[in-house]
Amino acid sequence: MRMPMFRSLGIAGLVLTSLLLTACGDSGSSGTKAESTAPSSTSTAKKASCDPVAGDELVVLDDDKGLQTVDNVIPAVNAKSSTPALLDALNSVSAALDTDKLIALNKQVDIDRKTSPNVAKEFVASEGLGEGLSGGSGKVTIGAANFGENQTLANIYAEVLNAAGFDASVKTVGNRELYEPALEKGELDVVPEYTGTLTEFINKAENGATAEPIASGDLDATVAGLRTLGEKVGLVFGEPSEAADQNAFAVTTAFADKYGVETLSDLAEACGGGLVLGGPPECPERPFCQPGLETTYGLAFDSFSALDAGGPLSKTALTQGKVSLALVFSSDAALAG
Repeated sequence: MRMPMFRSLGIAGLVLTSLLLTACGDSGSSGTKAESTAPSSTSTAKKASCDPVAGDELVVLDDDKGLQTVDNVIPAVNAKSSTPALLDALNSVSAALDTDKLIALNKQVDIDRKTSPNVAKEFVASEGLGEGLSGGSGKVTIGAANFGENQTLANIYAEVLNAAGFDASVKTVGNRELYEPALEKGELDVVPEYTGTLTEFINKAENGATAEPIASGDLDATVAGLRTLGEKVGLVFGEPSEAADQNAFAVTTAFADKYGVETLSDLAEACGGGLVLGGPPECPERPFCQPGLETTYGLAFDSFSALDAGGPLSKTALTQGKVSLALVFSSDAALAG
């Protein structure tokens, strides 16, 4: 999707981006004891043993200390195609979107099996996004990655641009390695993008694979860095939305209710044992996954279960009560209430 950090730099094709740094600690493989790097706590005995709790619904625990890189949806525009009317229309979409709405849009496509163009049309109508827009003219080609969320966003962009007077159409291109160069060349005019992942894609392309990361958990700083990079490659950007598709950690609502947790800090405060972490096999080696949870939040895990990157294995393990906490993506349709 935004092509968050576990997903392919251009998918819905989901793979690792080069922002994922090297290991910060080792841990057990599936079903084995995790070798924690978390600081020791003298109050562990006073905390609960937070064993997994099965349940039908999932909820993301707030990353209140900013472990994850931001990946808010943002309009990326070829600089030569950019006009005030175009940016105004796209910014109206950003102002209307938040993560809950993005989850609801994804549910309609991924679970209810509606088409992205129809979902986009209904969203624009319900939000009144086609009202009060004007000043547009000429053709605009909007690129979309080959997964539902991005195609829905691209169609929302097309709806509002048409309402503003443009002749907008959507072209599904594939992955970022294809559509980002096409956007720079002007073969595409607009693409719905994701701040952190795009920032690092351009950063590595311009400054080398070992370039110091520019994206972070700070949205304003990341967008500022992205705008600077964009100047080098002929891109400008609209305003970022509150909607984000990024790495996140979920529990069942039954687990959250039982232990009274809403944030990852709550989890660390409440739980002194019993925690089973689920995620992709590389999670014990990635700084934003198990090592980050341990060092940033002081969490300690009894074991790690190797599953997938926010996919059906992870979500099923949560609902069946096989893991306490698992990596998901923050706009996943499975998080719809």
